[in-house]
Amino acid sequence: MTIVNTETIPGKTVVAVKGLVQGNTVRAKNIGRDIAAGFKNMVGGELKGYTELLTESRREAMTRMIAQAEALGANAVVNVRFSTSAITSGASEMMAYGTAVVAE
Repeated sequence: MTIVNTETIPGKTVVAVKGLVQGNTVRAKNIGRDIAAGFKNMVGGELKGYTELLTESRREAMTRMIAQAEALGANAVVNVRFSTSAITSGASEMMAYGTAVVAE
């Protein structure tokens, strides 16, 4: 599965558009990450627990998007984007979306 954030794939031609595909996940912070983040806010620096949470969320959203594209018979997803939104206090959604295509 080829995944790109551009409208075209260099060296390939899109021969069929299968449609919009998306994958998402909603993750909540845990108390351990909140406590560590609270301390880090006092001294500054990267909030590694949250960085890991976002990395896991992007990976899961991508995996779900790819599965949806495969189910449609696509071999590539073009114009891929990510979006985040707050669902409730302490939980947010990560979404990956793009256009499933057949490219040759």
